[in-house]
Amino acid sequence: MNNKINKINHAFVREISNVLEFEVKNQHIKFVTITAVKVTNDLSYAKVYFTVLDDSKKDDTLKALNQASGFIRTKLFDRIDIRHMPKLEFIYDDSIGYGMDIENKIKEMHEKDGE
Repeated sequence: MNNKINKINHAFVREISNVLEFEVKNQHIKFVTITAVKVTNDLSYAKVYFTVLDDSKKDDTLKALNQASGFIRTKLFDRIDIRHMPKLEFIYDDSIGYGMDIENKIKEMHEKDGE
């Protein structure tokens, strides 16, 4: 991945987080954390990975984020200096849960070895 795309990815994480925190009024988008953004090389699409505090609300949050994507793109266009604003695709990031499962399994293995 080239340096320009890397900078755009980081800028998107920062600015989308700011828009969600301060400007989007939808209650389903509260307590959302943007974990990563991956913009395609041609800048046509951006996969936006997110997590929520309450896993049971991830479907409602995904729906609300997709509904707000046009508003978010408009705000990003004002804040990030690129010619073409990519289409945003929101994806729930389950890597944190996966990491916690692995950590728990390692902990269980250590407890069994200690017996």
